[in-house]
Amino acid sequence: MTATATATATTEAPAKKTPAKKAPAAKKPTRKATAATKAAPAKKATAQQAGDGQRTQFRTIPTSKIDRDPGQPREHFDEAALQELAKSMAKLGQLQPINVRYNEDTKRFTLIVGERRWRAAQIAGLTQMKAVVMHGVGEGRETFAMAVAENVGRADMTAVEEAKAFKKLVDAEYSVDEVAELVGKSAVYVQWRIDLLRLCPEAQQALGKGQLPVGLAWYVGKLSNRNQVTFLARWSRGGFKSTRDAEAFAQALNVEEERQEQQGSFFVLSEEAAAARKEKGQDALPGSLDLPDDERERIIADRTKLTGKIDKLGQAGEILSVLAASDPEELALLLAGTPGGIGGHRLRIKHLQDIATKAMANLRKAEMVAEVRASGLAVNPDAEADAEAPA
Repeated sequence: MTATATATATTEAPAKKTPAKKAPAAKKPTRKATAATKAAPAKKATAQQAGDGQRTQFRTIPTSKIDRDPGQPREHFDEAALQELAKSMAKLGQLQPINVRYNEDTKRFTLIVGERRWRAAQIAGLTQMKAVVMHGVGEGRETFAMAVAENVGRADMTAVEEAKAFKKLVDAEYSVDEVAELVGKSAVYVQWRIDLLRLCPEAQQALGKGQLPVGLAWYVGKLSNRNQVTFLARWSRGGFKSTRDAEAFAQALNVEEERQEQQGSFFVLSEEAAAARKEKGQDALPGSLDLPDDERERIIADRTKLTGKIDKLGQAGEILSVLAASDPEELALLLAGTPGGIGGHRLRIKHLQDIATKAMANLRKAEMVAEVRASGLAVNPDAEADAEAPA
């Protein structure tokens, strides 16, 4: 019994201690799992770095070791604005970090974003700058896209600089829609800017200096280089009453160029052309010498009808003058209670006003069409080539 009891006790003893031993054993897998969980992200990050070799640091770097990116979209920086920023940085320090990429070969940094701050820092005498440093990033479309997105919309970035930057992104296989989304502009805006690159060098220079409005420049860019130069000369000496007149002239000139091109010739603006036409008596009916007799007769007949109707506008003008000069209280007494009431009469005048606005715009276009035809020559390419050929 004693031996049996002893054996039983010996056999049962481990069974009683088992729960106590299992408790620590149960914790060990938890610690291992925790260690494995912590190690997993580290291995993933190492693999990512090994895969693309890129990493980003926030550092303070020597200003003297920073180089300008030769592909920077901005070419011009307002000196007064730089001086103002430099004074602020000298007093308050650098408030916003720049973005640079590190070049392992040269051990130097190339700007991605923040050239204006970098220039101002040099003026202010700052020897160090706070920067987001990108390692393992070479010169490519992504870094250029970052520079474009950061600079577009700044007051001191010219339209031509934007155009060149957008074109470079398109050449890097970004679509116009992608560029628009990247810079926060509409696709129409981006395309209009790219179209400005069709301007001749003289027109691009005038645009860059602010001597040629952007809207007008777009219309000018649709013209041949020869006519662009002549148009620019006329614009610079004040040859148009307004910018809208100049735009209408450029549009009419473009239409005339396309029409002449379809006929196998090209259209050239000439200051001498208007004087020559006057001598031939074409002022009364531009182009009449080139028209058949029946077409000339039709034009003269239609002209008589139209001018007769236009002459009747004087009657409407007299009525409007009376309304404009009348006392409002008197008008209220006279027109209140009439068919349609005062509001009805006002709507009729408003309708006339809308039609008059459209008529004015159409007449402006017509005036510029007539001026284009009066100041241009249709040149046969073969004839010009013969004239320019050496004897």
